[in-house]
Amino acid sequence: MEDTHLSETSKRTCHVPERTKLHLAMLALQFGYAGFHVVSRAALNMGISKIVFPVYRNIIALLLLAPFAYFLEKKDRPALNVSFTIQFFLLALIGITANQGFYLLGLDNTSPTFASAIQNSVPALTFLMAVALRIEQVRLKRKDGIAKVLGTLSCVAGASVITLYQGPTIYSPSPSLHDQPTSLLSLGDANGKNWTLGCIYLIGHCLSWSGWLVFQAPVLKKYPARLSVTSYTCLFGVLQFLVIAAALERDSQAWLIHSGGELFSVFYAGFVASGIAFAVQIWCIDRGGPVFVAVYQPVQTLVVAIVSSIALGEQFYLGGIIGAVLIIIGLYLVLWGKTEERKVAMQTAVVPSAMEQGNNRIISHPKSSLVQPLLPPSTENV
Repeated sequence: MEDTHLSETSKRTCHVPERTKLHLAMLALQFGYAGFHVVSRAALNMGISKIVFPVYRNIIALLLLAPFAYFLEKKDRPALNVSFTIQFFLLALIGITANQGFYLLGLDNTSPTFASAIQNSVPALTFLMAVALRIEQVRLKRKDGIAKVLGTLSCVAGASVITLYQGPTIYSPSPSLHDQPTSLLSLGDANGKNWTLGCIYLIGHCLSWSGWLVFQAPVLKKYPARLSVTSYTCLFGVLQFLVIAAALERDSQAWLIHSGGELFSVFYAGFVASGIAFAVQIWCIDRGGPVFVAVYQPVQTLVVAIVSSIALGEQFYLGGIIGAVLIIIGLYLVLWGKTEERKVAMQTAVVPSAMEQGNNRIISHPKSSLVQPLLPPSTENV
């Protein structure tokens, strides 16, 4: 008896609500992506090819995800037909090839901080796409609809403030940080690059990312094997990048890894920013929706700003504090709106079922009283 009681207590204490898991997963995901900005810029500064880098990245992700998808989703994985193949190909075209290609081209012409900041248009773009495709519902006459709209705008505004407004200095690093090697501090250097062209590439990256988040939701309804969807997407992404590489990358030396730094960048991109990140992201999309995933994007800018201040010796300004507050408020509003929307949906689902039960009792009660008039009206609960 005591063992049973202890096991029940341990299960109760170890149980973590799914919503908490979703929030923790998204926070961890943003920290992983924040590191990826710096790692990717370091790889580009080392001279790695912008075509070879995503090929290796997605091969590593595919090798990581495919075994789990094969063994864990044998029962859940539907048969692969022509329709699913086309959908996976298009997901790869949007979410792998266009998304990663535009990102590297944009990052090469700008900086990690700016690339992270401009990605904060993703929540607004995802929100608009999801509403247009009726994946996300917005009822502006209800509190939850207003909260989601205001929260999305607040997140975008906060990230914009971090990017465009400095204000007085709040935090200044110690002088020793400024004595770090120039290779570390030059990660954000984009001198000699076309900043305008970089912005255009990054806008294309944001549109691709938003479309990828939105279009995964309907695919998952028809093909519920999440890891298999991600694996097929990575496979088609690798094939698409190989075709591009065959046409554009004629230098055989570009396929060689020349330093430990390049090797670390490739493995971080493939293992963390693709393999783990894609698996976590598609689970969160399936359980929380594309808007829930996208609204966490501005947290990444906040993390990059803090890491840049501490690790790269950059000053932290009042604009960063104001932007962080706006981001937190926006996240709270969107999450509160999603919670209220779920409560309303549950209430509306309970009322019809209660009415149906009442109608069944009204219809069945006279029948039972005629057949067995001496029995109680309801015997199933006795």
